Amino acid sequence: MLTPLDIHNQEFKRSLRGYDVDEVDEFLDEIIRDFEYLYKENLELKETIQKRDEEVNRYQELEQTLQETLVLAQQTGEEIKQNAKKEAELIIWEAQKKAEQILAKAEAETFTAAEMLEKMHGLEKQLYVKMKSFLTSQLEFLEEYEIGINTEEVKETDESTAGSGNFW
Repeated sequence: MLTPLDIHNQEFKRSLRGYDVDEVDEFLDEIIRDFEYLYKENLELKETIQKRDEEVNRYQELEQTLQETLVLAQQTGEEIKQNAKKEAELIIWEAQKKAEQILAKAEAETFTAAEMLEKMHGLEKQLYVKMKSFLTSQLEFLEEYEIGINTEEVKETDESTAGSGNFW
């Protein structure tokens, strides 16, 4: 690409019937000024474009970072939800097992209490039978004792009336 300096330093051959040198020099000076202005403007625009490209790259990197952060946050959120779900399931499972244990223990205690009650009923019946037997034997003893006492009283009365001679 030509620079303003290249145009400025360009020299042409002179010929007898050529163009007017002053007019050509004047036109070249005008071209140099315009070209120099355009050249500087082009450099400035290139710098601006480069800066904009750098900004775009930074924003693209930032966007990429934000996208990655968002994906990571979503993954982390899903992991947290999954972990919470697993933990909740574990808590429920443990609670069910605990409830089953409590229920089994209560059933065992109920069964044991029922067995004890049944044994107590059996013991009550045995005690009743023994008490009845004991009381019956005591009653028989008392009846025999009473019969024995009555028989002795009759004998004593007979003996005492026979010995006194007095019946009345």
